[in-house]
Parts: sequence; structure tokens; C-alpha cells
Amino acid sequence: MKLKKEEREYMVDQVKEYFELERGEVIGDLAAEQWVHKLAEEMGPFFYNKGVADARQMVEQKIMNVDEDLRSLERPVGKPTRR
Repeated sequence: MKLKKEEREYMVDQVKEYFELERGEVIGDLAAEQWVHKLAEEMGPFFYNKGVADARQMVEQKIMNVDEDLRSLERPVGKPTRR
């Protein structure tokens, strides 16, 4: 996964802050970058797939709405019957 420099730096800073505040450990940039890489490698697909599923659900809803809108434009066909 290719991240922008600013995104990677932000993630590294967040990991370093987490380790310091929550675990009382000070880790360097390299350790934090390795942690970010491992996390992205192992957990990233779960988040990605969830995003795809959410997008699919949204698109399906939009398609249903368009289908309903198009059906509302239909006009009756055939001859009226007289009794």
C-alpha cells in the first residue's frame, strides 16, 4: 500500500504517541513505521473490504431509488375497455 509522505508521517506519529501514552514506552520512527506497515498489511484488508461493502450497499440503494423514479414515469399502455 502506497501512502503519501504526510499520511505515513501522521500514522507514525500516532503510533509513537499511543505507545508513549498508553503503554509508557518510547519507540523510534523505525519501530513505529514497522508497526504501521504490519498493521496495514494484516488489518488493512478488513477495513478495505468493509469500505467496499459499504459502497456496494450505497450504490444498490441508489439504483433502487433510480429504478423507482423511472417506474413512476411509466405511462399505462393498451386500450381502455368499455363495459
